[in-house]
Formats: sequence, structure tokens, C-alpha cells
Amino acid sequence: MTTQIIFVLILTLLINLITTLSYAVRIVGVRTGRIAITFSLFNILVLLSRTANTLQAPLLAKTVEQDLQLQVASNTLIFRYIILSCTVGSVLGAFLIPTFQRLLSRAVVHFSVHKSIPKLFYLGLSGAGMQFVKENLKMPAKEHLLELRVKERFPWRIFFYNLLATAIITIAVLSCVYAAYLNPEYRTTASNLSGVINGLATVLMALFIDPHLSILTDEVVLGKVAESSFRKYISYMVIARIGGTLLAQALFLPCAQLIALLAEKV
Repeated sequence: MTTQIIFVLILTLLINLITTLSYAVRIVGVRTGRIAITFSLFNILVLLSRTANTLQAPLLAKTVEQDLQLQVASNTLIFRYIILSCTVGSVLGAFLIPTFQRLLSRAVVHFSVHKSIPKLFYLGLSGAGMQFVKENLKMPAKEHLLELRVKERFPWRIFFYNLLATAIITIAVLSCVYAAYLNPEYRTTASNLSGVINGLATVLMALFIDPHLSILTDEVVLGKVAESSFRKYISYMVIARIGGTLLAQALFLPCAQLIALLAEKV
């Protein structure tokens, strides 16, 4: 395994870890009563995630180009490892949510007082900040995990939408890059189709998942929904995300074959 592939694995894990932590942002916003500030601070991490995402495709494409020059027919295992790193990153993010909630809540309160990002970074990197991180490391409570049982009011529709959207987003770039092995003559066209596939998943999330979560967040703020129920609902969405990365393993190759065909027909 080359250095650039190891780098891609680390980037992919980081992207999925941050994306999974995003579910905790709504909980922090509800607890602190400062939803706008909470999302604003989290967007700093999102910038890191998006920067990592822009590096992923070129590094993968270079690997494929090198393989094609060496007349390597395919290299499925590497792509399977990358999808696996999506699952690992999502699982790590799920376990880090309780810790992240505490850290982000402290950051929101600090920023509300000092109104300075540099001061916030200074606090986080200071001895007191590091000590606060150590004191607030926390795993998900066992009793909370035991409460996650499928009941009559289980949000099946949103759960499956999130499952499917996550699977599509996970393999969008990977399938398009892998399609170059299947149809080398149209590899540039295939790689450009990733935006179309990501767009479909984004539409699914924008039309069904995000509005539902936003309404639920407002209802918690207004006292119509208990915070404990909201946390449980967020846990379901995290489970759906992890499940989506597992589903991506099954969809990866069929999707790559479809893209290779579409690249020729477009």
C-alpha cells in the first residue's frame, strides 16, 4: 500500500469522523440555547473536512492512472479499505459524541463571552484547555445504548433515507474513480459524474432529512419534545450513518459498473 493511499485512508477517516460529530451540534445548540453560534464554530471543523475531501479524489485518480500505465486490470481491495475507513471514522465519531458535546458546549460559552476565535484556539491549546479535555473524555453511557430499542414510533422513513444517502455519498467519488478501470477510455467523463451522484444524495438529505431534524430541533427548544427523546433520535441517525457506510460496500461495484456504462453513453 502506497503512502498516498495511506494518506487517503486517514483523510477519509477524518472526513467521516467530523461528519458523524455534526449530529451532536444540534444537541449542543439546544442545551446552550445558542444554535447559531454552535453551528458557526462547528463550521471551522467542516472547513477541515471539505479541504480533506478535495484532496481525496486527485490522490485516488493518480493511483488509478499509475495502475493503468502498469496495465493493472483493477485494484478493488484498496477501495474496499477506503470504504472501511468510512465505517471506522463513523464509529469513532459516534463514540466521541459525548466528549465532543462537552467540548463544543464549553467553546460556545467561551466564544459568547470573548467573541474571539483566536482566543478560543489559545484556550483550547493551553494547559487549562488540555486539562479540560482530559477531564471530559466520556464514552456513551451504557444505559443510553440500552434505551435504543425499535419501538412503534421508530423513525423508519428518515432512518432509511439517511442510510441510503450516506451510502451514496460514501461511494460517489470512489465508484467514479474506480470506473476508470472498467472503461479507461472514458475515465475523465466517469470522474466528473461524481458531482451528479453526490447531488442526488444531497437532494435526498435537503428534502427529507435536514428539514425533519430542523423541525425536531425547534420543537425541543420550544419544549414540545423532550431533550432525552431528541438525543435518542440523533442516536438513530448516527446508527443509520454507520449502516450506510456498510451498505456502501455492497453498492460500490454495481455503482462503478453503472458509471462506466453511463460515461460512454453520455
